[in-house]
Amino acid sequence: MAARQEPRVDAAEFPQAFTDAVAQLRSARLRPEIFCEEMPAPQRIAPFASALSADVTVDGEDVGTGRIVLLHDPRGNDAWEGTFRCVAYARAEIDPEMANDPLLAEVGWSWLSEALDAHGAGYVAPSGTVTKVSSESFGGMADEAASAQLEIRASWTPVPCPTAQAPHPPLDLGPHVEAWGELLCTASGLPPVPEGVAPLPSRRGQRGRG
Repeated sequence: MAARQEPRVDAAEFPQAFTDAVAQLRSARLRPEIFCEEMPAPQRIAPFASALSADVTVDGEDVGTGRIVLLHDPRGNDAWEGTFRCVAYARAEIDPEMANDPLLAEVGWSWLSEALDAHGAGYVAPSGTVTKVSSESFGGMADEAASAQLEIRASWTPVPCPTAQAPHPPLDLGPHVEAWGELLCTASGLPPVPEGVAPLPSRRGQRGRG
C-alpha cells in the first residue's frame, strides 16, 4: 500500500516491536468488499502510531466506512495495561427501523467482541461506545427518505492469543485488523463468509482516479 503518513522520526529509529506490528497491520487479509489504504495517524496520542482506513463497497456503492489506529508507547501506559493500543471506528448505513431497536447498541458492541474472539485476537481493557443516528427530512426536503447510521468506536489492548501453545507467544496484530474488517462488514449488513471458505484478499492502495 502507498504510505502517505509523514513519520515524526526517521524510520530507522522506530522500535523493532512497532515495525513488526505495522508489517502485521499491512499484511492482514480482509474481505474483497473492503477497500483498504493507509492514512495519516494521530501524532499526539502516543510516541508511535500507524493507521488504516477502509470502505465497504457492494455493487459499486459504499455501505460502510471505518479506520483502525495502532498506538505504541514503549514505556507502557497504565490505562492501556500494555505498550500497544488498537483504536477502531466503524460506521454503516442501517435500516431506519433498526435504529428503534433498544438492543441495537448492545448487539453492535457484541459484533466487535465476537469478531475478536473468532479471529483468535487476544485483548484486555476494551472500551468504547455505540451510537445510532436517525434522520428524517421535512419541508422542501420532505421527499427524501428517512436514513439511519450506526457508529461503533472502540479501543482495546492487544495481547498474545490465549490459546497459543508457545510458552511466550509473540504478539500478532493481523487477527485484530481482520476482526475490525469483520466488524465493518457485519455492521454494513454483509453475510458472514461460510466456515471453511477463505476470503480473497481485499483491494489495497490508493483508489484509481478516473
